[in-house]
Amino acid sequence: MAAKSKSNEIKITRIYDAPVKAVWDAWTDPAQVAKWWGPRGFTITTHSKDLRPGGHWAYTMHGPDGTNWENKTIYHEVVERSRLVYDHGGNDDRPPLFRVTATFQDVKGKTKLEMTMTLPTPEAAQETKKFIKAAGGNSTWDRLAEYLEKESSGHETFVINRSFEAPINTVFEMWTNPEHFAKWIPPTGFTMKFLRADIKTGGSTLCMMTNGQGVEFYSRAHYLEINRPDRIVYTQQFCDKDEKPSRHPLAPTWPESMKTTVLLTEEAPDETRVTITWEAHGTWTKEELATFVQGRAGMTQGWTGSFDKLEDLLAKE
Repeated sequence: MAAKSKSNEIKITRIYDAPVKAVWDAWTDPAQVAKWWGPRGFTITTHSKDLRPGGHWAYTMHGPDGTNWENKTIYHEVVERSRLVYDHGGNDDRPPLFRVTATFQDVKGKTKLEMTMTLPTPEAAQETKKFIKAAGGNSTWDRLAEYLEKESSGHETFVINRSFEAPINTVFEMWTNPEHFAKWIPPTGFTMKFLRADIKTGGSTLCMMTNGQGVEFYSRAHYLEINRPDRIVYTQQFCDKDEKPSRHPLAPTWPESMKTTVLLTEEAPDETRVTITWEAHGTWTKEELATFVQGRAGMTQGWTGSFDKLEDLLAKE
């Protein structure tokens, strides 16, 4: 059972399918950090880095709108491939926003990353949570997963996480009960209707989505794995109403088939983290893969809208 966070703390736990050395190096090597640090659309420039107690990491974060933020991270503890403690968000002209404790633990060849952000007050923690959500800050740790996967296998993936205040079995039902699934999964502004729904290992679905203004499209899914209560894997393709394959109605160079892996993790008896991994499936062209890679910001927006609806639906349960 996961321990409850103190009210002035924000906790993040992720499992990365990579050894501790790879995750540690991705965090501490400036050349690697530059490939994933920050929300989607952001980049960084490192000016100096001295990874030792009392040392600092000075860098500029560049926003997609051209805004620059100067940062100086101050390290308090550095235990190789095990633990980092540092102050984050400060600079020479302003105090740090919070203290971070990050631990790296081997779990059967994978890495368990646990982060605790400690703020001065519970009110500051709540405001920081809101800011992180609004800025898409949690996508930083999704980008790390994508980077590690590409480094280890060469595969391009899209990863997104969200924690929900609901038991794991309830969240699982939201994914596997067609009545619930249709209420939250469609993009914002669309509704969805199942024409066939056989959600089980080896089963398939056919659905129609519409925005009520003349835009209408169909898709089908095939379920490769359904393991209650923590894993769902399915492939999905666009098609016509007779299930003949078609292309993405708004992006003709989108890969023809996608694979979705859904992992549910119990963070507390009434809190569940959902991790989505999306990737091209079957065969695809370089142009299609490039369309997928370039579309990550839009995917984040789309999944965020769906997750917001799922959050509202769970609150009513």
